[in-house]
This record gives sequence, C-alpha cells and structure tokens, in this order.
Amino acid sequence: MSRLVMKFGGTSVANVERIRNAARHVKREVEAGREVAVVVSAMSGVTNELVAFCQEAAPIYDHSEYDAIVASGELVTAGLLAIVLKEMGFNARSWQGWQIPLLTDDAHGAARIAGIDGAKIISGFADKQIAVIAGFQGLHAATGRVTTLGRGGSDTSAVAIAAAIGADRCDIYTDVDGVYTSDPRIVHKARRLERVTFEEMLEMASLGAKVLQVRSVEVAMVHKVKLFVRSSFDDPAKPNSGTLICDEEDIVEQQVVTGIAFSRDEAQLTLRRVADKPGVAAAIFMPLAEANINVDMIIQVVSDDTTTTDITFTVPTAEFARAKAILEDRRGAIGYATLQGAQDVVKVSAIGIGMRSHSGVAAKAFKALADKGVNIRAITTSEIKFSVLIDEAYTELAVRTLHSLYGLDAAPVG
Repeated sequence: MSRLVMKFGGTSVANVERIRNAARHVKREVEAGREVAVVVSAMSGVTNELVAFCQEAAPIYDHSEYDAIVASGELVTAGLLAIVLKEMGFNARSWQGWQIPLLTDDAHGAARIAGIDGAKIISGFADKQIAVIAGFQGLHAATGRVTTLGRGGSDTSAVAIAAAIGADRCDIYTDVDGVYTSDPRIVHKARRLERVTFEEMLEMASLGAKVLQVRSVEVAMVHKVKLFVRSSFDDPAKPNSGTLICDEEDIVEQQVVTGIAFSRDEAQLTLRRVADKPGVAAAIFMPLAEANINVDMIIQVVSDDTTTTDITFTVPTAEFARAKAILEDRRGAIGYATLQGAQDVVKVSAIGIGMRSHSGVAAKAFKALADKGVNIRAITTSEIKFSVLIDEAYTELAVRTLHSLYGLDAAPVG
C-alpha cells in the first residue's frame, strides 16, 4: 500500500469551509487505498495575529514563550481537520509536534530538526488511522519546551515526516497549481512546469520563488522525498495537475533554463578605495557574519595602480541599516575612503541544470539586457544559475526579456 503525506498551507485552511475542502482532498487519497498523514499550517492570518500579541505584551519577549504561543495556531487547525474527517466517517486523530515526537535543537523561533520517530504514525496506519499533524513545531528534549521552525516551517515538517515514515511522496497543497517558469503576475506568458529537479527548486526558492520554503527542499533533496506542488482550490473529486519535484534522473528532457526568478529583498553596499592587502576581506565580512547578516553577491574591482580596490556586495533589505552601521563603526580597521549604499535594486536570476552542458547561456542574457538598456550592477554565477543585480525600475522588463530569450513563454492559445 502506498503512503502519502499531504501538507495544507494557511490559505488552504483559512476557515472551516476551506478545512472541509482539504478533508475532501484527503478523502480522495484514502479511498484510493493510500495510507495518509496530513500536516497543516495555522489558518491564514492567525500566526501574524499571535506574533502581534507577543509584541504587544512586551517589546523584548522570551523566545521560548513566543514559541509556546505561536505554535498554538497549528494545533487549532489540526484539531478542526480531525473533527471534520471524523464527521465524514474516517478514523482520524490530531498530533502535536511533541507527541510524535519531532525533536529539534533549542533555537527558539528558528529551530532545526534533530530527528523524528515515525513509529506511532505508522502504527496508526494499521488501524486505518489518518494522522493530522500540527506543522511548524517540535520539541527540544532536554528542556521539554515546544519549539518552532521559523516561517514556512510547516513545509519542512511535512517533508521530514514523509522521510521518517517512508512515504512515497509529499504533496504540498497551496493556492497555486504548481511551480511556474516565473511569477505569473509579472510574466503573463509564464507556464506551469511538469517537473523540476531538487537542485533547480532549491535555487528558485532561495532566489525569490515563494512556492516552497528553502529548508523543505533541502530536506527533500537529502532524503530523496519526491514533492508534488498542487492547488487545494482544484476540485477534490478530480485528479489534480501540479509540479513534481524530483531527482535529475527522473526528468527525461532537460531545458537549458527552467525558470526566471527575482528578489526585491536586496540592498547594495559599496566600499570605495579599500587598501588592497591581505586580510581586508576578512575585516569587512567577519563582523557581518558575527552579526548573522547574510552576504550574497560580492564583486571586487582593483584600481589601476593595484593599491586600492572597490568592494561591492548585497545584503537583505531588512539588514541594510545594521550592516551599514557595522561597517561605519569599523571604518578605521577596514581603511576605506567612502561607503555607498542603494536599496532600489533587484536580483534577477536564471536557473537550469541544462547550463552545465551549454556554453554562453549567461552571455546571451547580458547582451539581451544591454539591448534593452538595462544596466547590470553586479553578477554572480554557479553551475546551474546566474544572477544579475539591476535597478528596481527595470525588474519587469528584465524578467520578461530573459523569459522570452530562453524560450519559456507559453505557446499562444488558438
């Protein structure tokens, strides 16, 4: 008998009627003869409300108590879905993270999974029981405290549970019907992909695509858990279309470029006329790392006399002010002339495993963007993607240009 994990996001369980709809999706899979575990998020908007309560209670709050509060949203959803399934005649029960148990480290608010014992869930399958599991949460065994996995953590919970119980697949139900070649709100000719490799999805998720949480894709890739992204808004009585995320070997025909992603969460910092000597890069980036500020694109341009260099890099927009303050505070130790910054920038990326075997893929993009008058501030490349930093005003033009350049536009209807 096949085994399936179904995960429903916040918009898919936004109210009791949506929960009933999710139950009908579960019913379809159970009646098809599958053993099913369901992982749920909090109802749409609930987590934000709980976070606001914490902030209202105290500007600086205890993070372990924060986890105890925000984890409650998923408990409500799990209980409600179990009630609906029982009312439909199924044997179902809700599970909290600590009851499984799903064990984590003690990094409250951003815990990482240390291990899962799937024995209780598997035992329930023998009684045809549907496990309805509160996502996003776990337990730190040493302290006995509830932990949460960070925003989007229900995706990670679902994939990890699928690995722990040996599920054939993990279906992620959301408000879109799969992974698209780009954001359909920006690129009207974007089309749904039938299959995407783990590596490509990991890059897409980290570069701006919001369909899946990055950590969930990492876990799926490590444990080789196939993911299927599909819409909960489709008719539960009919087979749903979607996007399968799988190993490269499961994809017969590989495109050079699979998708175009973009991220507005970028800010640029440039240090001018930095002394070109050993240790200067460490003097810049070590303080940022110690402050847990992620640095992405890095470009170094050495002056003609090779005595000074300009160093440009990007940080998340939310960290711009903090990163700038750290660098200004260490101006003497670093030895730069001026510090410049910009927040009106966007990172546009092209992703595709086909880049490994094709040359000139990025060069084509540079020429196409130049022809459209788009200036490139910075470039980074890897084996299966390249990214360019551009002015925010050119976002839509750049994304649409690259989408058409690599033949990703949907064929016209009729």
